[in-house]
Amino acid sequence: MTNFKKFTGWSILLYLFLGSVYIMAQPTVQLEVFARRLNKPVDIENMGDDRLFVVEKNGKIRIIDPMGNIQQTPFLDITDRVQIGGNEMGFLGLAFHPNYKENGYFYVNYTALSPRRTIISRFERDSINPDKALANSEKVLLVIEQPFSNHNGGCIKFGPDGYLYIGMGDGGSARDPGNRAQDPKVLLGKMLRIDVDHGDPYSIPPSNPYAKDTTGLAEIWAMGLRNPWRFSFDRKTGDLYIADVGQNQVEEIDYEPYGTPGGRNYGWRCYEGNDPFRTNGCSDASDYKFPVHQYRHVQGHCSITGGYVYRGHQYPELEGLYFYADFCSGFLGALERKQDSTWSQYDLGFFKGYTYASFGENNQGELFIAGLGGEIYRLVGDSTLTTYDKKGRTPLRIFPNPTQDHVSVQYHNAHKGGLLLTLYNLQGEIIYRQRYPEGKSKIDLWMSDYAAGIYLLVVKSDLESIVVKVVKH
Repeated sequence: MTNFKKFTGWSILLYLFLGSVYIMAQPTVQLEVFARRLNKPVDIENMGDDRLFVVEKNGKIRIIDPMGNIQQTPFLDITDRVQIGGNEMGFLGLAFHPNYKENGYFYVNYTALSPRRTIISRFERDSINPDKALANSEKVLLVIEQPFSNHNGGCIKFGPDGYLYIGMGDGGSARDPGNRAQDPKVLLGKMLRIDVDHGDPYSIPPSNPYAKDTTGLAEIWAMGLRNPWRFSFDRKTGDLYIADVGQNQVEEIDYEPYGTPGGRNYGWRCYEGNDPFRTNGCSDASDYKFPVHQYRHVQGHCSITGGYVYRGHQYPELEGLYFYADFCSGFLGALERKQDSTWSQYDLGFFKGYTYASFGENNQGELFIAGLGGEIYRLVGDSTLTTYDKKGRTPLRIFPNPTQDHVSVQYHNAHKGGLLLTLYNLQGEIIYRQRYPEGKSKIDLWMSDYAAGIYLLVVKSDLESIVVKVVKH
C-alpha cells in the first residue's frame, strides 16, 4: 500500500507518474468583457504594474485599472499628429522600455501623411504624475515612407535581449508589387531590430545580419513578411511568435526560438504560408523558413491576429499555449509546442464580437483581447479539471481550480467504503485528511485557511487513487 503519511519530492513525482494516467482534454476558454466604450482599441500593453495601457487607433493611450475602469484623461494624446488616411493607418503600437520605471521612456508606432509614412518615436512619462505622459517630449527615431495605405505592420516589442523589434508590412497594395519583402535594401516586409539605449537616435545591434554587410540595411533582423500585424515574445522562454497576415488564401504563424541568429527569410512573396505564390526569381525552398501553423480562408476567416503564449497563474491548464484569433470570423485558436518540437493545434471556437484586433497580457501573464468595436475582453480558462484513469473513464471533476476558498470534488465511479481525501503541501506534509461515507458523490473541501500556493489532492477509492494539483490564490 502507498504510505500516505509523508511523501518526498521524488515520491510525489513517481506517484503522479505511476498512480493514475492523466489525459487533459482540449482546452476550453471563454471571453469575459473587461472594459467597454473605447475608441477602436488596437493594442494592449502593461509596464509592470497592475494597469493596462490601451492604444486607440485615433491617437490616444488610455489607462484601465484592475477593475476594468477607464481613466477619463488619456495617458497620451497625439491625435494632432496621427493621421488615418486608410483603414490600416493610425496609432498602431506601443512598447514600454524595460527600465520604464526608472527612465520613463516608452515607444510608439503611428502613421502620418504628406508623405505617407510610418513613424517610430520615443515619449517620456510625467515625472510627477504616473498616469500622464508628456506629449511634447517626442523624439523621432525612425521614419519609413509607405507607398500605399495598407500593410503597415504596427507592432513594436522589446525582446529579451533588450533591443526594440519593429514589424513592418510589405508596403501595401496586393501581391507585393515592388517585391519589397524580398529586397534587403528596403525596410518594408521585414522585422527590424535596433538598440535604443545607444547611439542617437539609435544604434545597430552588432549581431544583426547586415550590421557589417552592405548588401542589406543594418536595421533588418528578418525578412519575407507580408504584414506582421502582431508578434510577441514568450515571457518564459524568449521565443518569438509572428502572426503574418496572408494574401488571398492562407494565414500563418511563424516561430523563432530564442537564440536563433538573425537573417531568417519567411518566404513572402515567393510563398503564402506553405503555398507557392510568385516564385519567379525566388531561391530554392530550403532557403525559406515556413510557418509552424497556417489556416485557410474558409468559414469566414480573413486575417490573423497574433497573440501570446499563456504564462499566467489563474488557469494552469492553459500554460504554454499560444493564442491567436481571426479578425473577420471571431475564431480563437491555440498552438502548443511539444517537447519533441512538434505542434498541436486546438480549435477553441467562434466567439461573438468579432474584429479582434489585438491581444495583450497584464503583469501577471493573464491574457486580454481588444475588439475593434470598443471592448476589451479577458481570456478565461475552464475552471473545471477533468481527469481520466487508465481505462479512459472520467471519474473525477475538481472545480473551481484555481480557487480562493473551496474546491468541489465530484467522483462518479461506483465505490465501496467511501472516499479518502488527503491534501498535501509541496513539502509532502499532510494538511488535511478525511474519509467520506459511501454514496457521497460531491464533497466541498474548504481551503480558505490555507496559504496561497500549489497543493496535491489525493482522492482514493476502492478502485484507484487519483492525484490532482490544486492551486490556491
